[in-house]
Amino acid sequence: MDKRIIPSTADERTAMRAKLDGYVAAQQLCPPLSIKQLEELADAFIAEQQLETGLRDWLMVEIHNQVWKDVVAGIPFERRLLLLPKCLSKHGSCKGEFDEFGLLCHRCGSCLIPTLQDKADELGVLSMVAEGFTQVIELIENQVIDAVIGVSCLDSLEKAFPLLVRHAVPGIAIPLNDCGCMNTHVDDAYVRELMGMEKENEQITLMNHEQIRERISQWFSADELACMLSPVTDQTSKVSFEWMNGQGHRWRPYLVAAVYQSLTGDVTMTEDVHRAAVAVECFHKASLIHDDIQDGDMVRYGQPTVNALYGDAWAINAGDFLLGEGYRILAQSQNPELVRAIANAHIALCKGQGAELTWCANPTPVTLAFVMDIFTHKTVPAFEVSLLLGMMCTGNFVHLRPVLQQYSNALGIAYQLKDDLDDFTEDHPVALRPSAVLALLCEQEQHQGLVAELLQAQDMKTVLQKPAHAPVLKEILQQVEELLDTYHQQALDALKNVDCLELKRLLFQVTEKILKR
Repeated sequence: MDKRIIPSTADERTAMRAKLDGYVAAQQLCPPLSIKQLEELADAFIAEQQLETGLRDWLMVEIHNQVWKDVVAGIPFERRLLLLPKCLSKHGSCKGEFDEFGLLCHRCGSCLIPTLQDKADELGVLSMVAEGFTQVIELIENQVIDAVIGVSCLDSLEKAFPLLVRHAVPGIAIPLNDCGCMNTHVDDAYVRELMGMEKENEQITLMNHEQIRERISQWFSADELACMLSPVTDQTSKVSFEWMNGQGHRWRPYLVAAVYQSLTGDVTMTEDVHRAAVAVECFHKASLIHDDIQDGDMVRYGQPTVNALYGDAWAINAGDFLLGEGYRILAQSQNPELVRAIANAHIALCKGQGAELTWCANPTPVTLAFVMDIFTHKTVPAFEVSLLLGMMCTGNFVHLRPVLQQYSNALGIAYQLKDDLDDFTEDHPVALRPSAVLALLCEQEQHQGLVAELLQAQDMKTVLQKPAHAPVLKEILQQVEELLDTYHQQALDALKNVDCLELKRLLFQVTEKILKR
């Protein structure tokens, strides 16, 4: 690996940033960008300018800055954070102490820190001296700030920078001009320039997608559900109502509402969005009831399943009732495309579940392609239809359909791969089913004896965690992890040409939260 290089003088750094400004502007990029995309842009710039490859990391950071500059400049000063590293202080003479919020500077004047913090105070920018960006993510999630201007060495940025990227944080990362933990320095004029950026007569108010969760919670409260669902007049409607009002992540209604809001900027939501969000949860909750019956599961969300409480016959009836509710609610919409989209997803999901049930009735060795096909039918449609319903409720943005489908396909497969990995980190038995773990074992001739044993097992985990098989399991889980990384990246790659800042931010954040490991 080439040694990291930083342009050696302030003039060289300024000249390089000016070239990057024109290069990035010509690309017409909409943030956020993935790490892979930043790498590709840096490599292309190095080839174009015939630069040393050791500049790659510094260029990636600076390209990221160029892409986000206009957004950060539009964010009010009081919603920005200046994050400085302790290594800017004078080693050996700094009298400052650290508390849970960072360095308490004694303002002795021996380093740049008080000068830069004074400038931040003058502008109204929050500032802190701390290591890493973990606290920044917390401040953003707690709605304290919207953007960060962070100073750090390239070595530290290697670990912290991906956090900014994955969480789609509007930010500027300014590399120190040398690495090490003491007496480092930075282009302080450049820091002050970036801190003071602003757009004349224009401010950007970024959407807080977490607030949509509060709206979703209201929609699924007992009172609001009672207004949307059929009257609770009998046992079937009672069981269904309790299941809808119970626990759940509510990812699908969240995606419907968040996509709509990202594309329109409408925080009030239309009645069609409300209907689509509740309808998509009706279908999801119905599928869970039916899954639990088919898999013989007695616990979900740490509580008894519907079939455990009332028996299979009542559970089947409640699931069917919720399917009817979903179609009834959507039929009240003025857009018939919503019903068509959810019907197609419903059919695809049933085919995927049917393929799995067929296999489970007569388990045989499987290929990875077979398992991926089941994932595509069983898991992908739930993500895809939620995104498409949000887009359709806008009455516009039809050009985004292929993008959302490509993104959903990669995200759905990645989600299922993560589920396969979680099976071996969580404390529960792993029933025999078509999984990436089983498929990868089946595709390796040396493991056919183990495969034969697994195909007769009630609990895959018990077999695979035997001491004799531990090295094999470790190797297979590593391969599944690599597959997960591939599909995770494919999901982000699908968003490359999306030109809506809020939609890209939303889907970057959704990808991170759903696939967080």
